[in-house]
Amino acid sequence: MKARVHVMLKEGVLDPQGEAVRHALCTLGFSGVTGVRQGKVIELDLTQTDRAKAQAEVAQMCEKLLANTVIESYRVELI
Repeated sequence: MKARVHVMLKEGVLDPQGEAVRHALCTLGFSGVTGVRQGKVIELDLTQTDRAKAQAEVAQMCEKLLANTVIESYRVELI
């Protein structure tokens, strides 16, 4: 089973990388972009076959290592 974890900065947390991308897009002529939030995607190959257990294990991974839960939120997708 695979898990895909989407990690993004929480709303209200400044995103300087996203702002740099927005500025670059405007410089390239894409003036219709008013905001950019940049995040990361982490794909995990799991040996766990039980979906509920896999979901719980990946959530623990996120809480302990993959996401800084003070400033980031995450979403787990089992695929």
